[in-house]
Amino acid sequence: MSEERHGTRRSAGPRKAQEIFDATLDLLAEKGYEGLTIEGVAQRSGVNKTTIYRWWPSKGALLGAALIGARQLDFTPPDTGSLTGDLEALLHTVVTLLTTRPASDIAVSVLGAATQSPELAVHVRDFFADRIALEQPVFDRAVARGELAADTDTTLLMDLLAGAAWVRVALRQLPLEKDFVARTVGTVLNGARVRT
Repeated sequence: MSEERHGTRRSAGPRKAQEIFDATLDLLAEKGYEGLTIEGVAQRSGVNKTTIYRWWPSKGALLGAALIGARQLDFTPPDTGSLTGDLEALLHTVVTLLTTRPASDIAVSVLGAATQSPELAVHVRDFFADRIALEQPVFDRAVARGELAADTDTTLLMDLLAGAAWVRVALRQLPLEKDFVARTVGTVLNGARVRT
């Protein structure tokens, strides 16, 4: 992610923003959203709580900024040279997020809390909008290569891929087969019908 991103992104915030974001995500992973407090973040990060409140007026706003700006969730879109390869790499990133601690604890806590907190839900939407914007070059390259129609709903495409992983891991709590990523991308791109 570019250091020049602004708003809730990397360039905005106090001098120790990364320490604050790290503390926020660490506490979320350990205690869940209910146990996450500005005071706890201040203590863990070594930053005065009034400084945190000056930049983020609530824990929802702070968590939203941490989701977008923290190094722990940093993201670089893949460029494998093919749409299938790029989508497999993107889905692999989602699978890793959902199956590797502490990222999996963060993801599951955020998902659960967003259903209960309208304020956090807004920040989670911002996070996903930020991610789809970062993923856009993958789709632009695929359109340029003739692999994807220009009017493809790329958000829907990613929802289908990521949703399969979320349902399998977080909701059904089933292990992922070795070929899960390739099969899921293949099904989304090619469908499930018998080819004649």
